[in-house]
Amino acid sequence: MSVLNQDGVLKQAGAETRARANSLEPARPHFTPRAKSVIHLFLHGGPSHVDLFDPKPELVRLAGQRLPESFGAVMTRRHGEAHPLLPAVRPFRPCGESGLPLSTFWQHLPGCADELCILRSCHGQSVNHPQAIYQMHTGKRLMGRPCLGSWVAYGLGTENQNMPAFVVMQDPGGGAKGGAPSWGSGFLPATYQGTQVRSGQNPILYLDPPQSISAPQQQQTLEFIQQLNARHLEDRDFDDELSARVSAYELAFRMQSSAAEVVDLSRETAETQRLYGIDQEESQDFGTRCLLARRMVERGVRFVLLYLGDNEGWDAHANVEKNHRKMTDRADKPITGLIQDLRRRGLLDDTLVVFGGEFGRMPMSEGRPGSKRTTGRDHNPWGFSVGLAGGGVRGGIAYGATDPVGLRAEKDKVHIHDLHATILHLLGMDHEQLTYLHNGRHERLTDVAGRVAEGILS
Repeated sequence: MSVLNQDGVLKQAGAETRARANSLEPARPHFTPRAKSVIHLFLHGGPSHVDLFDPKPELVRLAGQRLPESFGAVMTRRHGEAHPLLPAVRPFRPCGESGLPLSTFWQHLPGCADELCILRSCHGQSVNHPQAIYQMHTGKRLMGRPCLGSWVAYGLGTENQNMPAFVVMQDPGGGAKGGAPSWGSGFLPATYQGTQVRSGQNPILYLDPPQSISAPQQQQTLEFIQQLNARHLEDRDFDDELSARVSAYELAFRMQSSAAEVVDLSRETAETQRLYGIDQEESQDFGTRCLLARRMVERGVRFVLLYLGDNEGWDAHANVEKNHRKMTDRADKPITGLIQDLRRRGLLDDTLVVFGGEFGRMPMSEGRPGSKRTTGRDHNPWGFSVGLAGGGVRGGIAYGATDPVGLRAEKDKVHIHDLHATILHLLGMDHEQLTYLHNGRHERLTDVAGRVAEGILS
């Protein structure tokens, strides 16, 4: 070993390994994929499954009563005593040819009912926002792990070398609990962390070069800097973070030739912009970001993560009706428009759309009788819903079930590890084979768990 190291053989081999690890070149999946890309619409704050996706007649029958003993001694964590059961604040109706039930909160989404697969039996472990968000994105409740988008970028690279493999668009209100570690690359090479794209007139900062510098001048400068970077990297044993920074600068230069076109929505027709709700104040921002997401996957971006919901978002502790009316007004047309637009452009079959939050909400009222929170719900990680569309998923179905009041996942349960395993499977990757050696252990997104939800595959 010592002799090989002195001869530079090990150093060269290590450099080649690290170079491959930092590469965004397209990689071959483990098997034929159903989907090529993912758009993850993250509904920050915890939308209420029993008010949006999971109708519970038993909640109506037991309205105002305490949770029956048969469901266990469940207490609300804020008050230490059971609170009255609260039925859905709006009715459900069968939608599409499939008859998939959706809440009347959704005015436009029913038009896509036959494209939707609603996972009604999702579950996790944390009742707190940051830990639940980390688990939904990374599989673990603590920060510092690679997120799903980073694993996808690491496993598959990007089909367009002039664009990032993994793009993140935050809610303009900011304040997402969990912050940047939610879309970080953790122990994976920094090349695979999410690239932020913003709302407004300048989605990508510093994209345009100074007018005083011509393209040939900029190219010459970049080539000179690359030569210096190569020496610098070699002297530092091809340090991962330094290598990722160099790759980021090179990508930024390449993006100048293509990214400006991607974010230029003036190329879209007025009809398309209306489809996404960009002509309406409440849905303008999210609709714009959903349209940007479509344009990105259309051009080879592998994974796009969009946040909907600021510091409060869907966190309906006090008034589910008021909160969810506001949030569905923002989300309804953009989600519907995205699915419909992908379908008519022939992109939905190989683009997986995922929408849902970090957990659901309790079937009982958060407030005791007479309090100000009798119309709100607390957090519920033990049973909630996540929606899927396209990308090799069966449409017009509800998969799995919670118990009769929506408290816990009960039938065909889908843990967050299972959700991640299924998404990777649809992209042609075996979650048990997608690993990275870290601290002497072959780490993976799903740790030592995870099973593919075979029943939702088309």
